[in-house]
Amino acid sequence: MQTDNIAREMFPLMELSEIPEDIASRILEVEEKSGFVPNIFVVLARRPAEFRAFFAYHDALMENRSGNLTKAEKEMIVVATSAINDCQYCVIAHGAILRIRARNPLIADQVAVNFRKADLSGKQVVMLKLACRFAESSGQVSEDEIQEARDAGWTAEDIWDIGAITAFFAMSNRLANMASVKPNSEFYGMGR
Repeated sequence: MQTDNIAREMFPLMELSEIPEDIASRILEVEEKSGFVPNIFVVLARRPAEFRAFFAYHDALMENRSGNLTKAEKEMIVVATSAINDCQYCVIAHGAILRIRARNPLIADQVAVNFRKADLSGKQVVMLKLACRFAESSGQVSEDEIQEARDAGWTAEDIWDIGAITAFFAMSNRLANMASVKPNSEFYGMGR
C-alpha cells in the first residue's frame, strides 16, 4: 500500500547508535531476553522523552501485580482491543506474548478473531466484553455493564486496569498504524 511506504520513510526504524544510552540499554535488555529487537521500540525511540513516558506507563500497567488480572489476561485485553483497532503489530506481537503467558498456542488467534468463542472462563469473557466496549464506545458504557464485571468477580481496581490497558493500547495501536510498524517475523512463531 502506498501510505505504508510513505509512513515507513517518514518514521524509519532507528539505529541503536542514534538512540540515547538509557533507551538503547533498555532495548538491548529486551533483545537479550527475546533474541531480537521489537520494531516498535526502535520506531518510538525517535522521540526519547515520549519513549520514556510510554514505557513507564506501559510497565506500570502491564507489570503491576497488585490487581487480580494475570499477565495473560492483560495480554488478552491488548489482543482483543488491538483487533478492534486494526493494529496488526499489536495483535501479532501481543498475541505471541499471550500464547507464552497462557501456555496455549491457540488462545491468541481465538481472542483476536472472536473472544466469545475462545477457550476462556466466563469471568475472562466478561473482562474482554467490557474492554471491547471501552474500545468501541467508552462514552456509552452503562452501569449495568460495570455491574456485570463486578458480578463476575472483577473489583473496582480491576475494572480500572481493564479500562486503562484498553486506553493505553488504543494510543499504541494508533501510533503503530500511523508509522506503519510491521511485526517482527519472530513474533509469528513464538509460543506455538
